[in-house]
Amino acid sequence: MDIEPGDILKLKKKHPCGSFEWEVLRTGADFRLKCTGCGRQVMMERRLAEKNVKKINKKLANDS
Repeated sequence: MDIEPGDILKLKKKHPCGSFEWEVLRTGADFRLKCTGCGRQVMMERRLAEKNVKKINKKLANDS
């Protein structure tokens, strides 16, 4: 999968706060994700994150 920092991932299961969307802060062997609902940050293995992604919203490119 082509996931980059700044992208918003919609996961299959929701966070206890009720949000399904997470912002990608860091990529590599594992991802650092930030919940868009409550702001909690978690580390998740790449394999597990890619398995649970439902939709990827790419960050907007600034063409200035």
